[in-house]
Amino acid sequence: MNQRPADLHALPANLPIPEDDGAADHLPGAAVPSVGLRASSGEPVDLAGAAGGEGVLVVYVYPQTGVPGRPVPTGWDRIPGARGCTPQSCAFRDSARELAELGATVFGLSAQPLDEQHEFAERERLPYPLLNDTEFRLAEELALPTFEANGVRYYRRLTLIAHRWRIVKVFYPVFPPQDNAGDVIAWLRADGPAGKAG
Repeated sequence: MNQRPADLHALPANLPIPEDDGAADHLPGAAVPSVGLRASSGEPVDLAGAAGGEGVLVVYVYPQTGVPGRPVPTGWDRIPGARGCTPQSCAFRDSARELAELGATVFGLSAQPLDEQHEFAERERLPYPLLNDTEFRLAEELALPTFEANGVRYYRRLTLIAHRWRIVKVFYPVFPPQDNAGDVIAWLRADGPAGKAG
């Protein structure tokens, strides 16, 4: 049984805070795999190709965004790190110009159906594509953490930053999710290629 429809842009009080279980410790330094994924923009994206060059690739991986009028899954707010995909995505949207100035190419990624990703990207006017990984191909290639709820598998929330085909920074766990874009910007300014060059 599902809960009542929720305000997708606001987070409930007293959400459980996710703890670092070490599930992303192996990622820094790993090569970005050549995984071709469908995108909400209609163009396929190869992650290895997107990670090359002088800029940085930012991929925020999230469980699923809410659908207006659809209740959140049963127990969703009790799962540490599950809630907050809409505020996180909107924060990246609102920071798009600053991220671009720092040389970042941004993608969101989840296993959510592509039609729902497309609807969300249009509704929230996202200036970057959402990548579709319903087969959890990136999870297999990089051993990314996932979880199950009500018999459905989801990605755990984390954010990868890659430069010259290698993962150089991982944010995991991500909480609160709406602060993630600001944390990425702060890291890029201080420790990213642009920050080090400056």
